[in-house]
Amino acid sequence: MKTIKGPAVFLAQFVDDKAPFNSLDGICKWAADLGYKGIQIPTTEKFLIDLDKAAESKTYCDDLKGKINSYGLEITELSTHLQGQLVAVNPAYDIMFDNFAPDNVKNNPKARTEWAIDQMKKAAKASNYLGLNAHATFSGSLLWHTFHPWPQRPPGLVEMGFEELAKRWLPILNEFDEQGVDVCYEIHPGEDLHDGDTFERFLEATGNHKRVNILYDPSHFVLQQLDYIEYIDHYHEFIKSFHVKDSEFNPTGKKGAFGGYNNWGDRAGRYRSLGDGQIDFKRIFSKLTQYGCDVWAVMEWECCIKSPEQGAREGAPFIQKHIIEATEKVFDDFAGGDTDDAKLKKILGL
Repeated sequence: MKTIKGPAVFLAQFVDDKAPFNSLDGICKWAADLGYKGIQIPTTEKFLIDLDKAAESKTYCDDLKGKINSYGLEITELSTHLQGQLVAVNPAYDIMFDNFAPDNVKNNPKARTEWAIDQMKKAAKASNYLGLNAHATFSGSLLWHTFHPWPQRPPGLVEMGFEELAKRWLPILNEFDEQGVDVCYEIHPGEDLHDGDTFERFLEATGNHKRVNILYDPSHFVLQQLDYIEYIDHYHEFIKSFHVKDSEFNPTGKKGAFGGYNNWGDRAGRYRSLGDGQIDFKRIFSKLTQYGCDVWAVMEWECCIKSPEQGAREGAPFIQKHIIEATEKVFDDFAGGDTDDAKLKKILGL
């Protein structure tokens, strides 16, 4: 067993043009003052990390890490959720996902994909220079628009989709392998990797690449009505990253898992601040600890009701309360001792 590290916070949802959320020093002091011990850094924010420099200069990475450490914080992982998304975009989503791309590759899907792949490779090098062994990202999606098969999917479509997805990711995975870093895909609705079956399809399509791993976030499984506890039993060996995010599912006679095109606040399934939803975090932390998952417990805030400031204040103590100090002692080991065959036979009456 292994004690989960934390509490930590994913900074993406807190970045702002106002202090303290508009500078590395400001956001580090804010996180440390709230009791966080780690930060997960989105690589799209240059004031937090310049990915181009980080991929080229270990000195830059050492300086960055030193500054963060000076606040009593560690970097848990770098995040390339947006770049990973752009590795694979179905043309149906081109216009909307161009919002995440730099201006020089907008309206050019091929150039956008090449840019995203290059970003991912740079993140692998930067992670290595920063001494990290796991990385958080999205898989992107070529098939999501077909998840509910109407019209019927033609034979071979899903297989071809995962073959193409693997083809795009394999050079990235090989770069991460060279750098000694695991790629942790957040299993998430909207991604081609959104549950257990799709994760297995992708793993198989990559030839069981050893760097294909999981960012486990139970909030997305509640919205799918998937057993998020049993998921750990199936995939614990792949769980190398962990988002602590709450959610709830309250279906009515008018709406269910698909949400009726409503805004988040009006959906049956919606994300909540830690402790305000339906997720059994005691069981999750117990399972992950029992299986020895070597992860940081990273709060991701995405609540449609509570303010981010309150969510962040409450997040650190919530996670700290759930972290289990893994025991190194068996409670009944007083009954132990060396194996004595004669004694065992006597107990059994043999």
